[in-house]
Amino acid sequence: MEPDLDSLVGLAQSGDKDALEDLVGCIQHDIHHLAMRMLVNPEDALDATQEILILVVTKLSTFAGKSAFKTWLHRVALNYLLGARKVQARDPGLTFQMFEEDLERGLVEPARAVQEDRVLLNELRVSCTMALLLCLDLKHRAAYLLGFILECSHDEAAEILGITKANFRKRLSRAREQVERFTTRACGIANESAACSCPRRLPAAMAHHRVAKGRILFSGGDTPAYEDVLDKTRKLEKDLKTLALQRATRHFDSPRDFGKLIHDIVTIQP
Repeated sequence: MEPDLDSLVGLAQSGDKDALEDLVGCIQHDIHHLAMRMLVNPEDALDATQEILILVVTKLSTFAGKSAFKTWLHRVALNYLLGARKVQARDPGLTFQMFEEDLERGLVEPARAVQEDRVLLNELRVSCTMALLLCLDLKHRAAYLLGFILECSHDEAAEILGITKANFRKRLSRAREQVERFTTRACGIANESAACSCPRRLPAAMAHHRVAKGRILFSGGDTPAYEDVLDKTRKLEKDLKTLALQRATRHFDSPRDFGKLIHDIVTIQP
């Protein structure tokens, strides 16, 4: 049975440190997942998760229950991810053109394509799918994440981002158009005639240490298998393929338990 977040929030706001630790334990995985999908780099995401959790705890006294706690939580998290200088400085400034050129560099001939290593093919698929969103600027990346990956309602997403629903829809539409156009043109899973495919790309990705045997960062867990995603995606209509690929990742639970850490370094004010 999942803990009652509202009860934990109330107890934590009243100064109950055990409730505060439990609350952090309940929310840390969702925050880490959000950070991973926005930043992709595991070290950056873990660092951001800690910073966000500290912000959540220090701002918890300001939560008045006017919106759902998770809506407030996502607003605090995305305010940090969109505005922190540290995050902005580390953003790679990737463009769709740069990404496509990188994908097509070093492709092996079809006869030399790697078909048998399904674990690494899946790792490459997921890492590429996630890195693709880095081609969007942070604001459009956040809109795409909320609207299509987390499947928030437009009302909730607009509230989280602090913009009007009309503006959110515009951002979401622009982001979807760009991601869909690129995926349809350049991804071999969505388009069998595309130059790049995971089997043709894998040797170069291994040579550049993008993926490596025994180092699985992005797939694993509840990630769908490579062949299952390939089969499912090719049966979909064009406009649904992009969404299927972006959603075919695992939930990125936090690899570190922040509950006791936050308990020790932050004292909440009632």
